[in-house]
Amino acid sequence: MKIERDVILDLLPVYLSGEASSATRDLVEECLKEDPDLARRVREHGAESFPKLSLPPPPELELKSLLRTRRLLGVQRWLFALTITFTSIALATRVEFHGGRIDLLRPLILDYPLQFGIPLALGIGCWIAYRRIRRRLRSMAE
Repeated sequence: MKIERDVILDLLPVYLSGEASSATRDLVEECLKEDPDLARRVREHGAESFPKLSLPPPPELELKSLLRTRRLLGVQRWLFALTITFTSIALATRVEFHGGRIDLLRPLILDYPLQFGIPLALGIGCWIAYRRIRRRLRSMAE
C-alpha cells in the first residue's frame, strides 16, 4: 500500500513528540526508509522543522482557571476599596479659615501619628497587595 507523503508529514509531529502509537511509529519509520530525502530532513532538523502538536486543555482546567480569575478579581476589587479608604483616612487634613482665607492647612498625621499612621501603613500594604494581584492577572492574560 502506497501512502502519500502528505499523510506522513501530518503524522511526523506526533511521531517526533513520542506520542504516536506503535503502529503509527512503524508506518512512519517504514516510509522514512523509502523516502531518503524526508529521512535526511527529519534527522537534520528534527522536531524544529515540523509544527508542534497542540492538544486542547481539558475542560476542568478551563473551569478552574475561570474560577481562580473570578476570585482574584473579587479580591482585587475589595483591596482597591480598602486601599482608597485607608489612604483617605491617613491623608485627612485640618483646614482653618480666617477672614475668608485659608489660615491653616495641616495633615492630621502630624498631630496624631499613631491614630493616622496605622491607616497609612494598612493603606500602603493594601496598595502593594493590589499591585501584585493586578500584575498576576495581567500575566495570566498574556
